[in-house]
Amino acid sequence: MQLLVATNNPEKCEELNKMLQGLEVELLTLDDYPEAPEVVEDGGTFEANARKKASEMASFVDMHAIADDSGLCVDALDGRPGVRSARYAGPNPTREKLCRKLLREMKDVPPKHRNAAFHCCAAMSDPNGNILFTVRGRCEGTITESMRGEGGFGYDPVFYYPPAEMTFAEMSGAEKNRVSHRARTLQKFRREMENYLSEPR
Repeated sequence: MQLLVATNNPEKCEELNKMLQGLEVELLTLDDYPEAPEVVEDGGTFEANARKKASEMASFVDMHAIADDSGLCVDALDGRPGVRSARYAGPNPTREKLCRKLLREMKDVPPKHRNAAFHCCAAMSDPNGNILFTVRGRCEGTITESMRGEGGFGYDPVFYYPPAEMTFAEMSGAEKNRVSHRARTLQKFRREMENYLSEPR
């Protein structure tokens, strides 16, 4: 089965490719369809954005498609930055801009109230744009008081993961990918794909 991964990010595609090893699935990306329209992710939840992108891209290319949306939700900020995580610091955001803005907003929040969680939702659509299933994953931690670590991207330098006693940016890529919200989502996605591929057509 061919499956469109609705992203231009080669790392996301490679991550999913590894997770689906052994299954009869051929992955394609939006790089294979440069004429594909850009989907406006204007949903109020990660699931809404994932479902919209999967459905619209599947319909456009007439192929099964997977799309995901993810972000950081901070308790003390009433769930912000949430679905606006990538756009939180305005246009052309960098890791530095995102983290600095978050730290400014958290400067008066005491340690015991700095809880946060990364969330991810992935949706699978059939070629007609019908959503077949969605899966979710989350990873809980706290927000540090300063940036720590050189790895990762986005909010990784300020997201402290207690079991590892490090921020995501201080962990190796392999360490992070075993416990991250995306990893947990894709593990569930593989199980759903196994079930879907085993169903009679």
